[in-house]
Amino acid sequence: MRSAYVNGLYLPHGQAAVHIEDRGFQFADAVYEVIAVQHGHLIDREGHFDRLERSLSELDIPMPMTRRALNVVAAELLRRNSIRFGSLYIQVSRGTAPRDFPFPKDIQPTLVMTAKRLKPFDFTRQAVGVNVITIPDIRWKRCDIKSVGLLAGAMGKTRAQAAGAFEAWQVDDAGMITEGAASNAWIVTADGVLVTRHTDAFILAGITRQTILKLVADEGLGFEERAFSVAEAKGAREAFTSSSTAFIRPVVRIDGDAVGDGRPGPLCLKILELYGRYMEPRA
Repeated sequence: MRSAYVNGLYLPHGQAAVHIEDRGFQFADAVYEVIAVQHGHLIDREGHFDRLERSLSELDIPMPMTRRALNVVAAELLRRNSIRFGSLYIQVSRGTAPRDFPFPKDIQPTLVMTAKRLKPFDFTRQAVGVNVITIPDIRWKRCDIKSVGLLAGAMGKTRAQAAGAFEAWQVDDAGMITEGAASNAWIVTADGVLVTRHTDAFILAGITRQTILKLVADEGLGFEERAFSVAEAKGAREAFTSSSTAFIRPVVRIDGDAVGDGRPGPLCLKILELYGRYMEPRA
């Protein structure tokens, strides 16, 4: 039976619930993390916990428990669900209080964790090229906070799905790509330079993004963190997406226009290989 964790209790997944006046439900007053599980290990666990703490701090929500306790609960939830390959979802809301806009004082955060099985990382499957579309970025101005307010992203993913695309890349008023609805965006320029947007209030500082930058730096490969336009992306040699559970996916078409020769590029595939090795169990 699938189990979930809610405020100190392990419950059958189908019976797990929060109060109807939980502020995460009524105001999206909550943050979350999704962590990949490979070979029974939480990938980039500390980076995800760092970001969780930062998101909570930006919203003046206290951590519901220590990192050590969080890790104990996560490990137990994976054990109860017999998950070696999958994902762990963590959500923390401000808590439950009578509905009102101002932040209530002296309430306990709500902590929810769920886990599910997914297929193991597979290079061949990940190396298949995908299409993306571009859409206007209609989100709020604090995208650096990993808020559960994901309606704009859900709308974008739905548009992408309707168009037969894997992802929707969001575009700001200046014509610059910010990020995907659920991923960071990357290109390899016509001159062969790896580029991803710099971190600011308009994108989420992706943990997989951070790991990729470290891996390419360790390989002695150069990169730039800067904004790039839709036009530059369409004229790029390569493009790809990155996220914690979709890992890395080569982008071969943007709005129907071929990227490079319309096939996954060599640098993307090299990075994909590096990332796959990075997730292998360490002796």
